[in-house]
Amino acid sequence: MKLLVGLGNPGARYAGNRHNIGAMALDAIHRRHGLAPWRRRFQGEASEGAIGRERVILLKPTTYMNESGRAVAEAQRFYKLPLADLVVLHDELDLPPAKVRVKLGGGIAGHNGLRSITAHCGNEYWRVRLGIGHPGDKALVHDYVLGDFAKSERPWVEAVADAVADFAELIAAGDDATFQNRVHLALDSKGFANPKRPGRPET
Repeated sequence: MKLLVGLGNPGARYAGNRHNIGAMALDAIHRRHGLAPWRRRFQGEASEGAIGRERVILLKPTTYMNESGRAVAEAQRFYKLPLADLVVLHDELDLPPAKVRVKLGGGIAGHNGLRSITAHCGNEYWRVRLGIGHPGDKALVHDYVLGDFAKSERPWVEAVADAVADFAELIAAGDDATFQNRVHLALDSKGFANPKRPGRPET
C-alpha cells in the first residue's frame, strides 16, 4: 500500500494558489483512477482504492500547510506504513514551471509542509516535486506561493496534473525513474518542456 499526499491549504480561498499544486495533482489522480469518494479522515480528506495493482490511500490534509505533518502521521500510524511507502506531492520553487522530479528524502528547501511532515514522520519519504518557478527575489516568495496561478499558466498546470495522473500507476508501484521520464515526455509533447520562469525576462 502507498499513502499519496497532496499538499495545499484548505478552503476555496487557497484552491487556485501555486502552493496548492500538490493537492491539484492529487485531485487529478482521484478523478482519473475512479477512486472512492473523499471522506473526512485523518485531519484531512481521504480516499482509498487501487491504481493498477497497488492499493493506495490518497490524503489531502485540511490542516494548514505548516501543520500537514499531523494529518500525514495520523494516516501513517493507522495503516502502519513504513516511511518509504509515503509519497508527497508538493510545489517546488527550485524547479522551473512544469518540471517534475522525484526524490527520496533530502532537504525541505524552506517548504513548511515538508518541514511539518519531516518533524512528525521522519525524512526518508518520497517527494514528487512539482516545479512552479521562483519569483526571483526571496522577499517575494510568500506572496508568490499564496497567489493564484495566472490565466496564462493554467495550461501547463493542467498538463502537469494530467501527466501525474496518467502515470500514477508507476509511482504507486515504486518505479519513480520511469514515472519521472514518462511525465517529462508527456509534457514535452505538449510543448511545456521550457515554459518561461516567472520573474525572469524572455531570452
